[in-house]
Amino acid sequence: MAANSSTGSATEPPGLETQWREIDNLSQQQLRAGDSWYLLDKRWYDQWKEYVHAGDQNSSSYPGKIDNTELYEDLDSYHLKERLSENEDFVLVPAEAWHKLLSWYDMMDNQPPLERKVVDLPSTVKVEVYPVEIYLCLSSNMESTVSACFSRADKIHAIHQKIRQHFNVSETAESRLWMRSTDTSSERLRNLNMTVLDACLSSGMVKYTPTIYTPKLWSSVMRNSADEDSYRGPPGVCGLTNLGNTCFMNSALQCLSNTPPLTEYFLRNSYLEELNFTNPLGMKGEIAEAYADVIKQMWSGRHYSVVPRVFKTKVGHFASQFLGYQQHDSQELLSFLLDGLHEDLNRVKKKEYIELRDADGRPDQEVAEEAWRNHLRRNDSVIVDTFHGLFKSTLVCPECNKVSVTFDPFCYLSVPLPVSKERVMEVFYVSLDPTAKPTQYRLIVPKAGQVIDLCTALSQATGVPPNQMAVADVFNHRFYRIYQADESLSCILDRDDIFVYQLSSGCVDQEGEEVVMAIYMRERSHYRDYGSGSNSYSTSLFGHPLLISVPRAQCTREDLYQLLLKRLAPSSEGEERAEEEESSSEPDRGSSTEEGQSASGSTDTNSQDATDGDQSTGVEPSGKEEEDEDEEEEEEEEAASCAQANKRLPGRRRYTERQKKALFTIQAVNSNGTTDISVANVFFMFMQKYIKHQSMDVPHQQITVQLQECIELFTTVETLEEENPWYCPTCKKHQLATKKLDLWSLPEVLIIHLKRFSYTKYSREKLDTIVEFPLRDLDFSGFLLKKTVNSTEPPCRYDLISVSNHYGGLRDGHYTSYARNKDNGQWYYFDDSKVTYAREEQITSAAYLLFYQRQDKIRQPTVPPPVPSSSQPENHVSSQTHDGMDGASSCVSMETD
Repeated sequence: MAANSSTGSATEPPGLETQWREIDNLSQQQLRAGDSWYLLDKRWYDQWKEYVHAGDQNSSSYPGKIDNTELYEDLDSYHLKERLSENEDFVLVPAEAWHKLLSWYDMMDNQPPLERKVVDLPSTVKVEVYPVEIYLCLSSNMESTVSACFSRADKIHAIHQKIRQHFNVSETAESRLWMRSTDTSSERLRNLNMTVLDACLSSGMVKYTPTIYTPKLWSSVMRNSADEDSYRGPPGVCGLTNLGNTCFMNSALQCLSNTPPLTEYFLRNSYLEELNFTNPLGMKGEIAEAYADVIKQMWSGRHYSVVPRVFKTKVGHFASQFLGYQQHDSQELLSFLLDGLHEDLNRVKKKEYIELRDADGRPDQEVAEEAWRNHLRRNDSVIVDTFHGLFKSTLVCPECNKVSVTFDPFCYLSVPLPVSKERVMEVFYVSLDPTAKPTQYRLIVPKAGQVIDLCTALSQATGVPPNQMAVADVFNHRFYRIYQADESLSCILDRDDIFVYQLSSGCVDQEGEEVVMAIYMRERSHYRDYGSGSNSYSTSLFGHPLLISVPRAQCTREDLYQLLLKRLAPSSEGEERAEEEESSSEPDRGSSTEEGQSASGSTDTNSQDATDGDQSTGVEPSGKEEEDEDEEEEEEEEAASCAQANKRLPGRRRYTERQKKALFTIQAVNSNGTTDISVANVFFMFMQKYIKHQSMDVPHQQITVQLQECIELFTTVETLEEENPWYCPTCKKHQLATKKLDLWSLPEVLIIHLKRFSYTKYSREKLDTIVEFPLRDLDFSGFLLKKTVNSTEPPCRYDLISVSNHYGGLRDGHYTSYARNKDNGQWYYFDDSKVTYAREEQITSAAYLLFYQRQDKIRQPTVPPPVPSSSQPENHVSSQTHDGMDGASSCVSMETD
């Protein structure tokens, strides 16, 4: 079944099994630098896979034309949406596979192919989904700018040449490149052989404010730079420039920067004597040196904001997942950084092999001391001194009851949040009342519930019985899936467009008195599609489809026309009046120039009357007269029968003799809205705007829990998942054992990671649970297994020193941080390069990472805290950004002599 194409590019595809084999084999090929790969909408690709695996050319899963609409920010610029995820939003296919799919199915009109190049970056070869987009300009012209895309593997020289070519700068003219770092500072790009990646130029996801230099503005920039050189502010009260969605990195760095023992270690240059250049697990000391450089700048007291370019480059070099400028998880960055710093500063130069022993009934104290000694024999660094603790792990075999006890070190605690058993879902309800617009409802349903639970919740809001509802996922103007009442709600993702249709009867059985039909809205183009080998008009779906229940005895074209005319009355009446007015003003025009849109059904049938089973009809209007006499006669007969049916409608306006054609025609199609039968035009448009029910205005009440509750959940017994079983040494096989973690000893600085992000097979979500946490006196005495033996052991009370915050959702989030300055005791709010004073009561529930320091290690401020006042300027250099609006602050301009 080849897709129709207005361009004539579609060809008859091979068999379904051959299609799958060819595309699957091509997709297995390795990435090679310079090759082209293409982005495909994941939903379209999944539907195509379902179609070819079904083995039926007329399968309802036929995907239609390649449609990447959901990947674009808009259909004017065709810019790619920000933060799209591979294998969730899109898939990548090599060029040969793309061209095969394109020739078989064609592509939606005007959509450009999403071609991307494979680049060879440090430690990885990857498809560059988001090229780097940079605004270029001359310092002498403030108005003329040009946007250009570059690969991260390109040299700065390529940017230089692009500016010369676009602005007609002579090759002999002396020129200099400048990159804007903040609103008040710029950096000279001296090394033209440096790559775009190494220069940390931001990606196309972030748009740049052009850097324009006139002589007057140039001197102003120089004065600002001089002002910063002479600036003397509180050490550590320094922002970090956003290099393009690097707020996650900035937030984690600010928290670590305000961890006193670690920062003092670097400021004293103690790290120089402990750099480990030979550790095979380390990074040759480069991460430690890059981090030390950032910390020294931030605590010099001479900068409003620091640009962590070198550090960002080093991180990307050793951890390819952080290459580029997509948003990432601050906890993942923190985990990598702590591990990297530990290995770069490990005092153990040669790690010995140590065979771990099980407890075998020995006292916990003995086993714990042995485990800690073994840990220090291989791991000894400032990171271990500051952040490492010990917990007890107990595994019990469900079959033989074997108990395994081990003591394991940890660098941070990842504590779960209580998960709500309820879920908020938003649906569109389509009533039987033709005058009622579709209404959007916000419902609370059981998270582990079924589709019938969704219908029950909607029934309480509408008064319509649940058994008179049909639930469907609408995608690309057609039914992507129609759900059964007993299906799990976990199959429905938050981003799906769910429509619930009221049916006139609760009986949807095929053998019942009524038949459920799918109605699609279809528009015919204004020209014939000669290029595809046919002289018929091409069609496209629009609006949202309908589900209606029809008495089995009324499944004829005449009865269906009457039923649909009544259902679409609000639209058709207005168009009918407009047609009559137009006909009276242009009597010679008649109906031959009428243009419009059509609705079509979903299930194949070629009979005049509908047969048993699932039915679908095409609602198709009359339009320009066809050259084919047989087709013309068929349309006239159908128009006459429809007009006769219209006479019997009470309260309807009768057709005049001038109206030779019906408002629309009904045509049987398959569930994808495709048909081999030529179509006519419709003269109405059923695209009603939806309205919001009052439930949409009621925010879902968030759950509030105490931090101590999260810690209790961390120590609760759980059963291992099937993907991660435990090998029982007694049973000699893997078992789904029960596991319990208990805290044994805690570090000087305790990092608590609140597991806000939940990942399942069907969904990814952020838990917005409000966690209340103490700023002082967080007492762990009730959670520690190891009880105080003597008075020399440290207490287990902690005070908060910093917080990493996350605002927004998974894809539109933004990170900031609060931190208490170790020198003056004042709290500050860090939002990239902006730093402001903060009060303790401002520390919000958006916390994602909590940094606590043991009370006996906290020193009193060495300098008096500043007194914030309205006359005292805040040391910020850029505006605050939220909800994914991460600011970028660099672009390239050229100054010529």
